[in-house]
Amino acid sequence: MPDTDKKIVLITGGARSGKSSHAQKMAAGRGKRVLFCATAQALDDDMKARIETHKRSRPSGWDTLEAGSNVARQLEKKCRGYDVVLIDCITMLVANRLGDGLPQAASEERALAEVRALVKLMAARDCGYILVTNEVGYGVVPENALARLYRDVLGKANQQLARCADEVYLMTAGLPLKIK
Repeated sequence: MPDTDKKIVLITGGARSGKSSHAQKMAAGRGKRVLFCATAQALDDDMKARIETHKRSRPSGWDTLEAGSNVARQLEKKCRGYDVVLIDCITMLVANRLGDGLPQAASEERALAEVRALVKLMAARDCGYILVTNEVGYGVVPENALARLYRDVLGKANQQLARCADEVYLMTAGLPLKIK
């Protein structure tokens, strides 16, 4: 078991289950120097509004890295000197890496390579990590190929991250359930 200040925590759950607020409370309790890595991209007015709401919910003393792709490479340059890095969220990161007209296999590989790079970075344990992700496989099978690919790739990404995590929490109705 690593030093408690340098452990990897994965927080998963459904939409609006309290994942981000729980992650922020956890990060605030684990160190004074927090780097918030935001993966969402403001592609429409709704996302712009959501991003602004998220920004207002974070403590003003935290630093922010906005990285929609190549997160591990960007964090490698910036994460030293922080007590904890909070990545919110893997769900958006995977979505950012899918599509663009690539064949499904290439799109999947690009997204999973992003996750493998994160796993490799976190293994160095220069600081603690808290990752937020969604569980999207509880519902019906999506009707289109891209949505099915997204569900499947995110499921694989979450499994990789859960394997390397020291702790995993499932959020339901604002309540954390420790599952690892």
